[in-house]
Amino acid sequence: MIDRRDVGSWLEGPQTGQQYPGQRLGRPEEGPGSVGRFGRRLVALLVDWYLCWALAQWLLPQWNEHGLVTLGFLLVLNVVLVGATGHTPGHFVLGLQVQTMEGRPVGFARAAVRSVLLCLLVPPVVFDPDQRGLHDRAANTVLVRTR
Repeated sequence: MIDRRDVGSWLEGPQTGQQYPGQRLGRPEEGPGSVGRFGRRLVALLVDWYLCWALAQWLLPQWNEHGLVTLGFLLVLNVVLVGATGHTPGHFVLGLQVQTMEGRPVGFARAAVRSVLLCLLVPPVVFDPDQRGLHDRAANTVLVRTR
């Protein structure tokens, strides 16, 4: 007979041996430089989405019936601002910044890859033990706390 112990390890995922997200990346557990956690990431995305929605409703209300203009604005916002400054308005408000694995600025090419995958929605919700979504893994980036 199969019991919880037989499937429990499979459901819990692979054991990484790290105590907190980002430990194997050499990131601190808390404070500046630590990996941005899911709650902050979600709130930052909601702030950016609302900002893009408001802009789309103001500039192109007749074309934004299905939210595609909002999604387009979100894509442009992410490519331009993450490429130039490392963060979107939502990231800035919540004290987050996108960096390369070495802690350097991302640049426009990586920001474009990351942003296109972000807009597909599946990559951000599938993440590894370091809380890096597939979009961050593909662009070789990490979202870290700045304060």
